[in-house]
Amino acid sequence: MNVTLLRHLALKLPDNEPVCFNDPVAALDWCLDNDPDLVVTDQMMPRLSGTELVRRFRARYPDTPVLMVTTDLDTALRHQALQNGVTDFLNKPLDGIEFLARAKNMLALRASARKLADHAAWLAGEVRATTRRVQERERETIFCLARAAEHRDPETGGHIMRMAHYAQHIARVLGLSDEQQELLLAAAPMHDVGKVGTPDAILLKPGRLTEDEFEIMKLHTSIGYEVLRAGSSPLLQVAAEIALTHHEKFDGSGYPRGLAGEAIPLFGRIAAVADVFDALTSERPYKKAWTVERAIQLLRDGRGKHFDPRCVDAFLQDWHAVLEIKSRFADEPSQAPQASHAEVHA
Repeated sequence: MNVTLLRHLALKLPDNEPVCFNDPVAALDWCLDNDPDLVVTDQMMPRLSGTELVRRFRARYPDTPVLMVTTDLDTALRHQALQNGVTDFLNKPLDGIEFLARAKNMLALRASARKLADHAAWLAGEVRATTRRVQERERETIFCLARAAEHRDPETGGHIMRMAHYAQHIARVLGLSDEQQELLLAAAPMHDVGKVGTPDAILLKPGRLTEDEFEIMKLHTSIGYEVLRAGSSPLLQVAAEIALTHHEKFDGSGYPRGLAGEAIPLFGRIAAVADVFDALTSERPYKKAWTVERAIQLLRDGRGKHFDPRCVDAFLQDWHAVLEIKSRFADEPSQAPQASHAEVHA
């Protein structure tokens, strides 16, 4: 009779649909699946008390209003019900006017809370969208700067894409987070941006560089670092780190700082493997491409010397992924190789 009366009263409220149960377990199951706007429950029920029903309900929905109908005026019971999450009480026998007033107020509060939550979600979505647009523009700017650097260097846009994706592949196998992988993928194309400061006479010189010329060539790492570190974004800071350290060697014989082992930042160690492999297996006007097998052997021979062994091993795992990257970003057929170029990547 109480359920029938409550349903009759609830139908007088605008824009709502009452769903009624005599079994509290079935009622709880429905509530957990459907996220109601207001729960009205008795306290004394078979199989499940009102306070226990509310406790379980609150574990899923902490903010939904709950109105308890009871004849028990025991203070301790009411305290327990409040602690379990009951919002308000109605005494039996039911007063229809009081029920309608309380239910109307609770539904209004629930509607306001939903609107606030929806607005907060909309704002969060707008912030994410704006952040993505800013990041995309930043990445486009970085990529354009990288391509500008490579227009002075006899390498290709395919190189920076392959190298960046090889680096991401290594990071994935090493277990880096998706966020770190994406950061590395976006930053790695900037590894040689410092070559914008290398004189053409050295950068484009056929044949081997003199010792003095090679010292000038090595400055591209520091130049790239100085260009990029002026930016405040995490992406530019990582790009600066890679530009500075991708020619360091694991045994300490690299440049510009002669760092060794894990003193070399991880992204720099990853970039070294990715950059060398692609440089070796790519055809250039000044050299023919090495075979994949020959380049793999050089990486293996360089474990613990030039390269971090973990990065080499990670690169050589899931070899199908490496070949897919090499194919997807393949260069257009080039002209016949010319004289040897100066810089030695390996």
